[in-house]
Amino acid sequence: MKARTATAENLVHRIFQSFWFLVLAVAMLVLQVLSANARPESFADLAESISPSVVNITTSTVVADGGPSPIVPEGSPFEDFFREFRDRNGQGDRPQRTQALGSGFVISEDGFVVTNNHVIQAADEIIIEFYSGEELKAEVIGTDPKTDIALLKVEAEEPLPFVKFGDSDTARVGDWVVAMGNPLGQGFSVSAGIVSARNRALSGTYDDYIQTDAAINQGNSGGPLFNLDGEVIGVNTAILSPNGGSIGIGFSMASNVVTRVVDQLQEFGETRRGWLGVRIQDVTEDVAEAIGLEKAAGALVTDVPEGPASEAGVLSGDVIMSFDGKDVKDTRGLVREVGNSEVGKTVRVVVFRDGKTQTLKITLGRREAAEGTAEEEGADDGEEEVAPTEKTVLDMELSELNGDLRSQLDLADDAKGLVVRDLDSLSEAYEKGMRAGDLITEAGQQNVTSIQDLEDRISEAKDAGRKSILLLVRRGGDPRFVALSLEDDE
Repeated sequence: MKARTATAENLVHRIFQSFWFLVLAVAMLVLQVLSANARPESFADLAESISPSVVNITTSTVVADGGPSPIVPEGSPFEDFFREFRDRNGQGDRPQRTQALGSGFVISEDGFVVTNNHVIQAADEIIIEFYSGEELKAEVIGTDPKTDIALLKVEAEEPLPFVKFGDSDTARVGDWVVAMGNPLGQGFSVSAGIVSARNRALSGTYDDYIQTDAAINQGNSGGPLFNLDGEVIGVNTAILSPNGGSIGIGFSMASNVVTRVVDQLQEFGETRRGWLGVRIQDVTEDVAEAIGLEKAAGALVTDVPEGPASEAGVLSGDVIMSFDGKDVKDTRGLVREVGNSEVGKTVRVVVFRDGKTQTLKITLGRREAAEGTAEEEGADDGEEEVAPTEKTVLDMELSELNGDLRSQLDLADDAKGLVVRDLDSLSEAYEKGMRAGDLITEAGQQNVTSIQDLEDRISEAKDAGRKSILLLVRRGGDPRFVALSLEDDE
């Protein structure tokens, strides 16, 4: 009897356990469904809390004349009529004031305001309108055209409501975002959407855009892109549109780029970016093979003008593999890392050269100070002019450089190399961008001044088992590397 009772109790216990396991499983399934479909019921609370920190910006600029006039042929009998009409209406050729609209947001209680540079560029007067309707004049603290960011300052009698920057690197594709601003001059407006893509590059050197489908229109420029915590993760800057209106493809400069710029503008009134002093291009698969690199990564140095890199021993043809302890994936990544580095900082740079790596120490300069410096022109070497040698190599009709060709191609007197006179439009060289007028200055990472030099470099590459050879090509002074196959070369 006791054995039967124990068996019954165990059965009840097992049934009880199974029941609760089932309840727990159902609860977890419900939570997963709710989580998968989680969405804010309303953005009203968020909009209400952050709206006071978002501002409308009105700029005015004095232009030289009153804008376009009717097209009247010179000497026409209507010419005097239209001139008198314009004068009667106060137009004439007198300066006129034009206005433009944009958006911005307050980042400190003492009145610092962030917006786009293109919103306030060339403005004579900047008026900030707050959510309350109050208007204040603003002064420009500093601008950065490269990231299209400007920092303004207003003087208010009381502390201003402000918002903080968030970490844009934590924003994920699919996250909810809210854009605020002054679209098409309609006043304060809120739109919501999701992060559509990350790390978009448009045309700038330091571009790192968040793409969103939240409605962004003209007038939204300079306004904030918020996450659901009310933090600014981007500055609305541009849209992609065939008609000038929002089609759901908008771009906001990532906050992690903006904060660095704003900090420098606030401290110095200008940006101070690190400068390495090299010209670079991406490493392609064929370039990697031509120089014996295991994989296509890093930044290939095409030129080393006078500067920090030159002083440290960086050479044309080096591949920068690591910068300040961080692997270099491509040229864009290197440019951003260098630009974000402190001016005057000494960094370790690992380069790939002649089949092995070397570590160099480079003290960074300041990019802004280096930009716009002109290179010195070379002096006349006084060499006696001789008829240039011509030959077809690698499906290109090449000619050794002489005075006439230097003059025709507007090259410096000390320029050396082989001129591409013509090439087959179906050739590999043409497909990879080579054109008549290009100047080949290196082959196999060695200088070439004659056809024989090039043929020697080709023979050396073949003897080393290379399937391609790396050429340094200059066009209009701009250098780049091109890897051409040797398999079909006789």
